[in-house]
Amino acid sequence: MLEKCRTAKERWGGVSEIIDHLLEERQLLISRFVALPTLALNEEFKPRTEAFCDLLMDYLSSGHFEVYEQLLREGSEFEDGSLEQAQKLFPLIQRSTDFALDFNDNCSSRLTELTLRQVREFSDQLSRLGEMLEERFELEDRMIEILHNSHRDLVLAENRE
Repeated sequence: MLEKCRTAKERWGGVSEIIDHLLEERQLLISRFVALPTLALNEEFKPRTEAFCDLLMDYLSSGHFEVYEQLLREGSEFEDGSLEQAQKLFPLIQRSTDFALDFNDNCSSRLTELTLRQVREFSDQLSRLGEMLEERFELEDRMIEILHNSHRDLVLAENRE
């Protein structure tokens, strides 16, 4: 997952501030995600898990309410079918959003005095969240490619004129 994030940053980094910010948040989210299982049940488990969940909610929000909106606006300016292609990705992205929201809700209600069973459930949910996030990152990258890169050449051509 981290390697794919680095590749995305190399591909999309510098394209726009909003995408750069999303990729920086993604990289931070991944690094905090991979650290969670190593915390086990030590004294840092609860605060770090809460911090991860806060970052996860920030990531989801900035994606839906900033990045996607900007990309869709850009796509609607060009009537080339890219907007329709990207809109097909939203239901797929929404699945990971729904799962992440449930994960966050479960974490906030269960972070005190975890039983062994709850630790196993948390571990299973964390694993599933990792799969969902990886799928989401790939979908986001496809959306960026569809809506931003397809128009980059047109924008550059217009700027030369």
